[in-house]
Amino acid sequence: LKNRATSIATIVIFTLSSLFIVMLLMPKAEYLPQGNQNYIVNLLIPPPGASVKQRKEIGNYIYSQTEDYFNEDHKDGVPKLKYLWYMATDKLNLFGAVSEHDTQGRQMMPLFRKIMSQIPDMLGVCIQMGIFQHRIGCSRAVDVNISGDNINDIIELGHKMYMAVMKEIPGAGIRPVPSLESTYPEVRIIPDKKKLAANGLTEQEFGFYLDIMMDGAKIGDYVPEGKKSIDLILKGNETPFSSPEELLNSQVVNKYGRLIRIKDVAELEYSNGLIQIDHLERSRTVKLEVSPPDGISLQDATEIILKKVVEPLSKIEKYKKVNIQVTGNANRLTETKNALQWNFIAAIIITYLIMSALFENFIYPLIVLFTIPLAGAGGFIGLELINLFVAKQSFDILTMLGFIILIGTVVNNAILIVHKALINVRYLGMKGKEAIFESVETRVRPIFMSVTTSVFGLLPLVLSTGSGSELYRGVGSVLLGGLSLSTLLTLFVIPALLSFIIGFEKPVEKELFQ
Repeated sequence: LKNRATSIATIVIFTLSSLFIVMLLMPKAEYLPQGNQNYIVNLLIPPPGASVKQRKEIGNYIYSQTEDYFNEDHKDGVPKLKYLWYMATDKLNLFGAVSEHDTQGRQMMPLFRKIMSQIPDMLGVCIQMGIFQHRIGCSRAVDVNISGDNINDIIELGHKMYMAVMKEIPGAGIRPVPSLESTYPEVRIIPDKKKLAANGLTEQEFGFYLDIMMDGAKIGDYVPEGKKSIDLILKGNETPFSSPEELLNSQVVNKYGRLIRIKDVAELEYSNGLIQIDHLERSRTVKLEVSPPDGISLQDATEIILKKVVEPLSKIEKYKKVNIQVTGNANRLTETKNALQWNFIAAIIITYLIMSALFENFIYPLIVLFTIPLAGAGGFIGLELINLFVAKQSFDILTMLGFIILIGTVVNNAILIVHKALINVRYLGMKGKEAIFESVETRVRPIFMSVTTSVFGLLPLVLSTGSGSELYRGVGSVLLGGLSLSTLLTLFVIPALLSFIIGFEKPVEKELFQ
């Protein structure tokens, strides 16, 4: 407060420095916290034509390779295994494990990746189950949907994208859904449209009858009171068909009540295809689930895939009719970030309006709001320090909420200084700088008392590394860093700003005061 030049320098230096720190330290975003759940799942995609015997052999091999890790703790750096399971289906094989140590589950992943890499012709993805995960696959995966009318072009482009992603994001886990192999044996039942019409059947009805006779078709829902809904499935004979030809000899009933053999209105065709047919907006589709490694955030992975993989491949003339969409958690992250940005702005506006009503002035709340960039810089510094010295903490949605909470917290210190300075001028007859000096002198103790109690209250939340601590560590580090830095800088910036405005204040008439 020596003169106007030093006041302006104080405001400009601290505010611009804070904005620079925010831009410098702002990390790439994640969607939801991955957590540190003690549960590792491994997805194995077998080659086309893998027999039941081969799938059993794979399971036996996995058990033989992990046997020693049930008896010895931290063998080769791997924590002792508590449980291990293996399951094989017609589409993929799965195996998962739980460690004896609740917080060391992730350390089992190198072992499982090594085991999967030693299985011939097997594509494997190792993931740690996320705490908010609701399906098989990685909770922080980027879904790349490749859709169109020509399945061969889709698969060819899928292979190129697979190799491009592996090159651009080393260590990423990539799971094709349903597959990038079109050599699975396939039987097609091709209806004769004229014969169907002559027998009073539509293609849709015919397909529905075939579903009923094979796996069954959903015809509705049964919802018991107070319980979840149950699918109502209509099925044919419980005896399974031993061959496609046997299915052709079965009969269906048309709308006139006549029995019709399937082979009288359709014929069989043996071919090759995918293990299942998926559709996106009525087009055939293959999806690549890309799970980025630990060092790459979901936002980084999305940007790399869009700029370095999707954009170059989509310009190739051959694939002009193939549509590529990046969806899944990548889309949800973008939508949530946009929503939070508007929530952040709304929080600032609401805080400003409330303070304007309390101060009965529109200028002083603007001075108080200068603490927000100071707090933002402190929040990102706190997040960076946690990453360096405590544990890896992503910039996820819960952590972003900490900055919204910070808005309503850090303004309190500035309010104390401004309010006391105004009382000094209006009711105690002090002049501008004298009022500011006295305000800071009398308010600095309660400011440091309240901030110190908040900081020590937040420390256990931030420093704890136990199970579940990753959920709230981000919010705690943002609040801790934001409160600490803004408290120190507020004592410089707010008085400097106030010195330009408080000179316009006049003492209140004594009669009015009394």
